[in-house]
Amino acid sequence: MATAASLIDWRGAVDANDAVESLRQGRDVAVDVNARPEALVARIAFLSARSDIDRARALIEALDRSGSIELRARGHYLLANALLRKALDQIQRSELEAANPFVNLAKREYRRALQLAPEYWDAKYNLDVAARLVRDFRDFERKSGDELSADPKKLWTDIPGKPKGLP
Repeated sequence: MATAASLIDWRGAVDANDAVESLRQGRDVAVDVNARPEALVARIAFLSARSDIDRARALIEALDRSGSIELRARGHYLLANALLRKALDQIQRSELEAANPFVNLAKREYRRALQLAPEYWDAKYNLDVAARLVRDFRDFERKSGDELSADPKKLWTDIPGKPKGLP
């Protein structure tokens, strides 16, 4: 009985290693949500590099249920990078308002990675970059968003851009 369990475990490890290697080489390999955490991280990296954020997010949830702290932090970091790349792409196209939610989502994922692994220097650095793009407004986070009133003359975008017109 123990031999059969060991054989099944060994076969699962071989399959996970094959999936990881294929994904690293750029071949799209489907990975089940119940796969080993290493295979999930490799699939998240593959999807994040291709800006497939929704499918990567589904795997993050599976990784959070089964992975080690280091792998979970890596998964959140990879997803945050994909979100930040999408935001920076929109900023390059002068779509500043559309970029704002992606920057905020990226900051949330970087913070989650840092909660899991506080010494994750790359996540710290990228969170700092994202925080410089869009400021955090603590007062707005504490109150309900739809009921906040603002004078339209005092609103501006949170993301710095090129001014139009004369000074």
